[in-house]
Amino acid sequence: MSDAPKSTAPVQAPRVRWWPVPLILGAAALALGWVWTFHGPSRQDRYIATLEVLFGLLVALLVWLVFASRLPRRLGLGVTGSVIGLIAAAAALLEIRGVNGDLVPILAWRWSSRALVPPSDAIPAPTAASHSRGDFPQFLGPHRNGTVEGPRLARDWQAQPPVELWRHPVGPAWSGFAVAGPFAITQEQRGEKECVVCYDVLSGRTLWVHEDTARYATTIAGEGPRATPTIAGRRVLTQGATGLLNCLDLATGARLWWKDIVAESGREMPTWGVAGSPLVVSNRVFVHAGGTNERSRVVLDLDTGRFIWGAGSGGMDYSSPVLARLAGREQVLIFAASGVAAHALEDGRILWRHPWRGGHPHVTVPLVLPGDRVAISSGYGTGCEVIEIAVEKNAWTVRPVWKSIRLKSKFANLIYHGGYLYGLDDGILVCLDAANGTLKWKEGRYGHGQLILTGNLLLVMAEAGEVVLIEPTPEGLRELSRLPVFRAKTWNPPALAGDLLLVRNDREAACFRLPVEK
Repeated sequence: MSDAPKSTAPVQAPRVRWWPVPLILGAAALALGWVWTFHGPSRQDRYIATLEVLFGLLVALLVWLVFASRLPRRLGLGVTGSVIGLIAAAAALLEIRGVNGDLVPILAWRWSSRALVPPSDAIPAPTAASHSRGDFPQFLGPHRNGTVEGPRLARDWQAQPPVELWRHPVGPAWSGFAVAGPFAITQEQRGEKECVVCYDVLSGRTLWVHEDTARYATTIAGEGPRATPTIAGRRVLTQGATGLLNCLDLATGARLWWKDIVAESGREMPTWGVAGSPLVVSNRVFVHAGGTNERSRVVLDLDTGRFIWGAGSGGMDYSSPVLARLAGREQVLIFAASGVAAHALEDGRILWRHPWRGGHPHVTVPLVLPGDRVAISSGYGTGCEVIEIAVEKNAWTVRPVWKSIRLKSKFANLIYHGGYLYGLDDGILVCLDAANGTLKWKEGRYGHGQLILTGNLLLVMAEAGEVVLIEPTPEGLRELSRLPVFRAKTWNPPALAGDLLLVRNDREAACFRLPVEK
């Protein structure tokens, strides 16, 4: 018997199974739509969830390719290996240098240079221009409310452009400048040294440097100190990121006394470092220490550093104390982890308190409004509230006036002008009626930057490094001029001393003379 003839027809490869791909893509699209419509109270939550969805999409497509596509197994494994190799190469070549205000990672080549501190002889010589016609002695200006009185600025910077007086690299930090006369003081991280640096305001020349062996740095929070110095007479008060509180001589930088606030209050380091700027009232230094056993807020003698009183047991957060006059009495307000509390100047006794949703950083400074009212705001989906303070026979009361989700200020402080509140709602400028919280407008994506009101003009230090001049009006956004300054993330608060604008980020600093009306 002869063998049956063998078939010569070619063996057909199984058809590729494509139908799971549109299902996977559709599921990812639905997930992203749900994330940006319903998920989480803030954009930060949505960005994080978006990254999770995109990672899940990549994994699902690779699983389909290897196990369900019917493509050659060697091809699927090769593509998967290539993807893993690309991820490994990216991890080897790139590093995360912090995040932006929405918690999106900022990537940079590992070999790219960071800011270097220049030698003093690399800084330009003093100019012939006169000194500024005003000081900016502390965080948010003379009144710690982001408002300064100074010369009337020109509105058209193309016709009258700002003049750059100096620019140079600085050590990393999120501190701003404090300015008094010729002294412009900020904080910087220089290697393992946490430094307080005094520059000549007109030339940028280094006048003195105070160093402490301390360093705070995390991938998300960044590197270096984050509080703005406070100038009080002939003294400078600085709060380092690890809790070192210094009192220095303004002219020389010599240390007069110091305290380790974190160690003395019995607190652990907060996630983003110690960020509150000291407040000086008369001859007393108010510090948000965040300790237990009546050490949440402490007051020290300006001359000696001697402990005077402590009060409260709430945790430390990132806001700075502010002096306020409410219901006829001066008091110090602090936005702590549990909410806002008011302390009597003489003994720290808590006069009143108002709770605030926790679980996220509280950064903005409470803003005092006319009529014994206070505005409070925080980001992460929380919003803004105005409360009214009253006292009768030493009994203090707090009455909520209105609350709105329309102004969620993550760390830019609010500005009050002409009956309206201005602030950055998750990076977009908004205007609310201060009387009832009604939204007037929401325009302009400036990121998580900072604000200064000077006269009837608003200066916005945008997160991307541009200064924007705006006329604050409830009718709508009116941009007048723009000044490109930096090309990198800028969280540091600006300082406006007369017509001198001092700005910086974690890489460089610059000083501009702004044009004034003729």
